[in-house]
Amino acid sequence: MLEHLPRWLGALLHDVRAGASKLTIVDPALGDFAALNLASPAFADGARLPERFTADGTGVSPPLYWTGVPAGTESLALVVEDPDAPAAQPLVHAIVWGMPPSTDQLREGAIQADGDGALDGSDVGRNSYLREGWLPPDPPSGHGEHRYVFQLFALGPGEDLDPTPGRGAVVHAMAGRVLAAGLLTATYSRDEPADIGPVGSAVPSPA
Repeated sequence: MLEHLPRWLGALLHDVRAGASKLTIVDPALGDFAALNLASPAFADGARLPERFTADGTGVSPPLYWTGVPAGTESLALVVEDPDAPAAQPLVHAIVWGMPPSTDQLREGAIQADGDGALDGSDVGRNSYLREGWLPPDPPSGHGEHRYVFQLFALGPGEDLDPTPGRGAVVHAMAGRVLAAGLLTATYSRDEPADIGPVGSAVPSPA
């Protein structure tokens, strides 16, 4: 949707951004937690997101890998947000809730609408357009570079959620039970000079 904004309007809104201080991972309700390692073989941390994962390409979700999930983890959750969206709150691009602690990756294209959830008990939540699945990045032309922040949480015991949860319900359910979290950032822009950056992962791909 935002890709259809005219460039002049995107430039006018250049300084209107939600802000990184509103990302899920910095919500004080989550408390203190350790770090885990989150990476992708498709892009390095801080590098440009390849076009195929955006609204300018096929729009599939990127592959992710992680290590360092602590003992005592009951489930994993992923939240992907754009803090540079011209809105009051970061734009939610994906939620995956209830992944088993043994999970160590999401393959390319894995974040899709799944109705009542996957066979392993995990579920895909609602993005900011109130739809299940991956919302491909589509920043306005002229608005500058946007950051897409992938946030993975290792959770201790706690309440379950209904299928297709939204961001508010997820943050509420995670309060006080985050054992560890990892962060990975990609960037994307339209009609702007772009440094593609290195491609690769700091985390070896599981066999």
